[in-house]
Amino acid sequence: MATVTADAPRTALPGFLKQSVVRKLLLLALAAAVLVPLADARWASGSWPGALTVDVSEPLTRVSDWIIDNRDSHPLFIYFLGHISNAVVICVRAVYLVLLAAGWAGVTAAASLVAWRVAGPRLAAGTGVAFLACGFLGMWVPTMQTLALMVVAVLASVAVGVLLGLAAGLSDRLDRILRPVLDTMQVLPAFAYLLPVVLVFGIGVPAAVLATVVYAAPPMARLTALGLRGADKEVLEAVESLGTTARQRLLTARIPLARKELLLGLNQTIMMALSMAVIASVIGAGGLGDRVYQALASVDVGAALAAGIPIVLLAVVLDRVTGAAGEKLGEEPHPNGRRLWLYALAGTAAVAVAGRLAGRLDWPDAWALNIAEPVNRAVDWMTDHLYSGVPVVGGTADWAAHFTTWVLDPVRDGLLWLPWWSVLLIVAALAWLIGTWRTALTAVLAMAAIGVLGVWKPSLDTLSQVLAAVAVTLVLGFATGIAAARSDRVERLLRPVLDVFQTMPQFVYLIPVVALFGVGRAPAVAAAVVYALPAVVRITTQGLRQVDPAALESSRSLGATPAQQLRQVQLPLARPALLLAVNQGVVLVLAVVIIGGLVGGGALGYEVVAGLARGDLATGLVAGAAIVCLGLMLDRVTQPTDRRAKKGA
Repeated sequence: MATVTADAPRTALPGFLKQSVVRKLLLLALAAAVLVPLADARWASGSWPGALTVDVSEPLTRVSDWIIDNRDSHPLFIYFLGHISNAVVICVRAVYLVLLAAGWAGVTAAASLVAWRVAGPRLAAGTGVAFLACGFLGMWVPTMQTLALMVVAVLASVAVGVLLGLAAGLSDRLDRILRPVLDTMQVLPAFAYLLPVVLVFGIGVPAAVLATVVYAAPPMARLTALGLRGADKEVLEAVESLGTTARQRLLTARIPLARKELLLGLNQTIMMALSMAVIASVIGAGGLGDRVYQALASVDVGAALAAGIPIVLLAVVLDRVTGAAGEKLGEEPHPNGRRLWLYALAGTAAVAVAGRLAGRLDWPDAWALNIAEPVNRAVDWMTDHLYSGVPVVGGTADWAAHFTTWVLDPVRDGLLWLPWWSVLLIVAALAWLIGTWRTALTAVLAMAAIGVLGVWKPSLDTLSQVLAAVAVTLVLGFATGIAAARSDRVERLLRPVLDVFQTMPQFVYLIPVVALFGVGRAPAVAAAVVYALPAVVRITTQGLRQVDPAALESSRSLGATPAQQLRQVQLPLARPALLLAVNQGVVLVLAVVIIGGLVGGGALGYEVVAGLARGDLATGLVAGAAIVCLGLMLDRVTQPTDRRAKKGA
């Protein structure tokens, strides 16, 4: 009887109040009814109050001045950082000289033979064609400069990532400490930490390499830790029962069991290092990135494309080779594998020696094709015929102008019109509805930190671009993903396109966008959409295809149409994958909207770029910190927490 009495109040609740979301909405409505009048009476203005702003420009300026004044005299720079800088320069120079000594034929042969041994003749032929294309485009020397920088940066990133991954994988305490550090390293835009690196190391190769290491090491660290923590416990117990030491267990069991994760980390590190090597051209890295950057600065689309194609080719080749190596792990080694590697090495040496004896180390100028001029003529034709005046549909410039007028401006003006406290309430409500009160608190604190830093207006401008780009990305991505999930033919047709799009560095997306739309906020949004779309399509397709076939068969037996199956079965069951697609779309869009500051995107992206160009540490770091806070808030608002799922279970 007591039990019935205790349960009576809960059973007496109306049915709709038993739902967690409804109870949260009622509590939010009650809180808003109390807080909104108080906040409106205290802060009637919509802008962030100056009394709640902290000026960090003065201490950051003092730090910048101290670094500049002591860079050539302080023992920290002379005996530690100076040696690191010299070591980086020596390593990059050594790799570059080796590549030049091998000549174009030797490098092409070496890359092709490695691809042949790892992935077979088809990828070997593709690798050879890719390297030859770099020469035909007249970009052989810049390609070798970028490749030398890449080799050193990737090796350093892998070393740092493996060390951090070992620490996080073997110690729970270090894992908890390193996790927020790695999160910040991955969310912080590359432009934001180019400035402090330049202040310490100056313009040049050392700053570019070290900035690349900071950007590319986190995925290696995460996947190393994941592989070590996911090692088969039964195997580890069996090895431990043999009386092995912790070091022996690490070398003979944990690391071999984590080989696939380690190779996946290497693949991701290479991709991110190549992307960062292009961005690092802003601080004197040279190579292909410098050619792209200089061409974009002068709106020379032809020259930018000529340098951008080799970047894409390098990315695709490196991605395929490392991916193929990962797929071969665990297979039986070829019986003549060592002998074939010796043949490959001997063949490479023979080609390199033959090229040196023939005096053909440098790519012949007569073989270079000038595509910049015809591309620029095509761009001029597009400007004359496609920018405006196209019957019925209008031109690309008209589309960009309409998108800015009808979408970007209203969203930005609406966000700026809202009182700052109402923005915090909306963020808290969304984060709490999808997560927990801790999620809401984190999102609100991140958004409030933006106001405290004094960059409230440019942050809302950036947020408006992100929201518009995410909306377009999700509409296109979900529609394309659904089509690919329902048709094997569509998926096969999309696969190579998505592969190329996902391996292209962020910088390269700006080239066709500038050619089509010029400069401004709309082109920055377009580049962000193109960059984020492949991930959304892939995740959506995979989520829909992994729906339980029994559920589909059951609905089909009940007479459900394909549209009903999609709406009532597939989409609800694929909800976690769709939410992940939303989350990844937000993160990827934010990354490129910032780079869009180079082509007129403005807002926080412009602040970061301007701070870098002027050597203004305060402006660049504050804008970078605001971007991190914005990314953290958007991540919490768009991704349910595991704790909530566990609680519901």
